[in-house]
Amino acid sequence: MVNPFTFIQEVRAEAKKITWPSRRETMVTTGLVIAMVLLASLFFVLVDSVLRFIVKIVIGGGF
Repeated sequence: MVNPFTFIQEVRAEAKKITWPSRRETMVTTGLVIAMVLLASLFFVLVDSVLRFIVKIVIGGGF
């Protein structure tokens, strides 16, 4: 079992190694995530519309 004092020292040492992204990196990454979400949602709307159209034709609902 590890001594709690040693554990806390190791946690602090590891926390000092963390490098946070810059504001610019965060903004670029956020923009890319939003763009990908928009593209994915447009793709799924298109696929849903095409599948709905095909199912209507197969079931006999017509155009």
